[in-house]
Amino acid sequence: MQPEGKTSLTIESACDVAQVSRVGYYRHHQEHAPRQVETELRDAIQRIALAHRSYGYRRVVAELRKEGLVVNQKRARKILREDNLLSLRRRRYVLTTDSRHPYWIYPNTASKLKLHAMNQLWVADLTYIRLREQFLYLAVILDAYSRRVVGWQLGETLEASLAVAALDRALAERTVPAGIIHHSDRGIQYCSREYIQRLEEHHFQISMSRKGNPYDNAKAESFMKTLKCEEVHLRQYRDLEDARESIEHFLDEVYNRQRLHSALGYLSPVEFETAEEGRCR
Repeated sequence: MQPEGKTSLTIESACDVAQVSRVGYYRHHQEHAPRQVETELRDAIQRIALAHRSYGYRRVVAELRKEGLVVNQKRARKILREDNLLSLRRRRYVLTTDSRHPYWIYPNTASKLKLHAMNQLWVADLTYIRLREQFLYLAVILDAYSRRVVGWQLGETLEASLAVAALDRALAERTVPAGIIHHSDRGIQYCSREYIQRLEEHHFQISMSRKGNPYDNAKAESFMKTLKCEEVHLRQYRDLEDARESIEHFLDEVYNRQRLHSALGYLSPVEFETAEEGRCR
């Protein structure tokens, strides 16, 4: 029974009111609804897998069913494998990392480094951003001393070119000294020949997280959490361009220039760097 004052429209009536043909409505629904359902399922699986990093696909399916989402184990396992979320107890917990590759893994040389200046250590990481019907991927590089975002790139692919574009952007903004350390996880993007070659061309020392230790890249991980909580989770991006515009504003204006960091004496990264440059003169 409808509550008093409320009316319910049939699809036919709603189409008449909106002056949309029923054929057009059903065509739009058939084109978009399956992608939206798939995106929602993938998002739920990612959320559960990241919250319970030791779960295999059977436990993930059990959690989904507790939430009222029915999915068979074969499909869940396929999605987990595609997003590099299987066997997370043996790998870091961000889905964008795939360390199952034939490339050389570099030792962690950043773990015992005592920071005292900018351009001493850069840390890099990747994350995903969900739109209504697809996922985008963000590659970011931070100066570990000032916490400033020095390079970033947003795109629709997880290929090495995304990480390389973020690195090129950082190198275009800053002149780095020989011997600066670049630290990342063991993901295929950062171990790829293209990425390593770019680092070697600019005389970086290359450092990578130890196997199964997500805390080795803690500063990058902390930044990604801030990005998600203070920007991504508060928005509903229409498309790639809308996401790029909003994220660029957050990174360049809000995070780098306005957001105060307790680790920096409650200065923004830009303010901290300016103070450091003045101190060193």
